[in-house]
Amino acid sequence: MSTTIAKPKPSKSAPTVTTGRLFFLDLSAGRVLTANPDGSDLKVIVSEGRRLPDGIVVDVTAGHIYWTNMGNPSANDGSIERADLDGKNLTHIIPPGGTLTRKQLQLNKKNGKLYWSDREGMRVMRANLDGSKIETLVDTSQGEPRPGKDVRKWCVGIAIDVDGGKLYWTQKGPDNAGQGRIFRADLEIPKGQTPANRKDIELLFDGLPEPIDLDLDLANRIMYWTDRGDPPRGNTVNRAPMDPKPGVSREPEIVFTHLMEGIGLALDLTGGRMFITDLGGSVYGANLDGSDKKTLFFAEGNLSGIAYAEIPVNA
Repeated sequence: MSTTIAKPKPSKSAPTVTTGRLFFLDLSAGRVLTANPDGSDLKVIVSEGRRLPDGIVVDVTAGHIYWTNMGNPSANDGSIERADLDGKNLTHIIPPGGTLTRKQLQLNKKNGKLYWSDREGMRVMRANLDGSKIETLVDTSQGEPRPGKDVRKWCVGIAIDVDGGKLYWTQKGPDNAGQGRIFRADLEIPKGQTPANRKDIELLFDGLPEPIDLDLDLANRIMYWTDRGDPPRGNTVNRAPMDPKPGVSREPEIVFTHLMEGIGLALDLTGGRMFITDLGGSVYGANLDGSDKKTLFFAEGNLSGIAYAEIPVNA
């Protein structure tokens, strides 16, 4: 008589339940804040004092947030910080002096890298998530000593297309001078070239008021950015194709107006919406085409960077 032992069926793991969460920065008070995307449950999770935080990203898998502090450009004391999602376990990833004026920040989780623009440093940079191996990818200084005084060379916003192997950045130019630009280059410096002489840099858009932060809709090949210049083209959120046709001039589409010096931008592509901050202290939400505009917060200081993330409910 043979006995058959039934093998247990592998159990299906329950899908992870997530909830949307905003993380944003108050430049004036050195705070990191978090809230639900409908404007509820606002919390201050980090308060560092006046260190001028600017760019923020969320590493959901590791349970971390990273942000840049601009510091005082003349003192060369900008830094990059990391904390848990609740603001605990704050640590320097790149201590003061690692680069000059760190601005928008992006996370390349696939390759374990942080990317940022260094404004008065006139460069685009990256490092490992633990702060090691700091590299300059683009040097716009043309030999000018740092901190740079020529605002046309200042790098501000940054976005990355990891699978496409590209990085994008803004150079805002002088206030309201119409000299703002958006560039693109490979994530890796071409062999035999340097950050200062690389030949793969493309100028995508020119003559903008003051482009600041960037975000990408890779599926639809659309880039979005904030502009803090004067109306009608400034104090706006704009969008345009990531791959403009050579020789074909196309005005960016303005999808959001009446910002008070617009800075931060985060896209929730699954939800078809965007979130924006301005130095006037407001956080706004809207659909990607700019419809259904809502003011989520106002008078919260001088707000800079913002990030949106889907957080596991038990995180």
